[in-house]
Amino acid sequence: MMSAMGPESLRFAVLGPGGVGGLLAALLARAGNSVVVIAGEETSRVIAERGIRLESKKFGDFTVPVRTATRLAETVDACFITVKATQLDQALERVPAPALGAGLLVPFLNGIDHVARLRAVYPPASVVAATIRVETARVEPGLIRQLSPFAAVELAASDGNRERVDAVAAQLRATGLDVRVRGDETPMLWDKLAMLAPLALLTTHERGNAGAVRTRRRDDAVAVITEVVAVARAEGGTVDAESVIRLLDSAPASMESSMQRDQAAGRPLEVDAIGGAVVRHAEKKGIAVPMTRRLVDELEARSKRPAT
Repeated sequence: MMSAMGPESLRFAVLGPGGVGGLLAALLARAGNSVVVIAGEETSRVIAERGIRLESKKFGDFTVPVRTATRLAETVDACFITVKATQLDQALERVPAPALGAGLLVPFLNGIDHVARLRAVYPPASVVAATIRVETARVEPGLIRQLSPFAAVELAASDGNRERVDAVAAQLRATGLDVRVRGDETPMLWDKLAMLAPLALLTTHERGNAGAVRTRRRDDAVAVITEVVAVARAEGGTVDAESVIRLLDSAPASMESSMQRDQAAGRPLEVDAIGGAVVRHAEKKGIAVPMTRRLVDELEARSKRPAT
């Protein structure tokens, strides 16, 4: 809903106040919305005591108080899912379907297949496919640092939820985020994956940033981009390889993928959600993706090796 003064405040829950979730929770709370973050006991305790601090050249440095809980137990207009794909099944126990009620469930997850997974658990019209392009890091519980100046959100609306999605989009837009509402869910998801998959797979495989990939792995990057775009277009996407290559070339040289940072920290990797999804959809369409498959296989093998 909108008022003459701007978007009316809404009630938000954020499941997983990490880099993305912490950023969104801080911005929405500063804009005057009711925000509760859902997390484990220790993270919830720290944020309840200190609030969330965001350090960002785009949005400024500030600390804002938010409420916390270990399980959703109140009515909200929208619940953002901002955990990693590797944590999704366990995290969803904190948001039981009856507790969500008529609220929207908005997953800001990497990949494609999580949307169908969520619609098998929650009312399908309440699950809103979404993407976010941002580079952030959770330095510690409640401290979020934005590492690059861009921050863009896309939401896919349908006839059954357009008014509710528009209201959420208006509130996100009021925080300063670049927000777009689209009606083409599948192309929207593939638009992001066509850039994310090559960047995530190659920065993690190379153990280097975007600049390193551009200089040392350019041929591999072009090969993966070409493969992912072929799958995307077979799935109904409209993205083209040339535009993705231009995006890679324009990315800050220092840019790292979240999967690369997870590898450096010894955390589980989203290889299956990002690269595995491309391979699975390619198989269904009969498209060969040898470079993508090689990177997925080698990264999965690497993640299974004991740390030295």
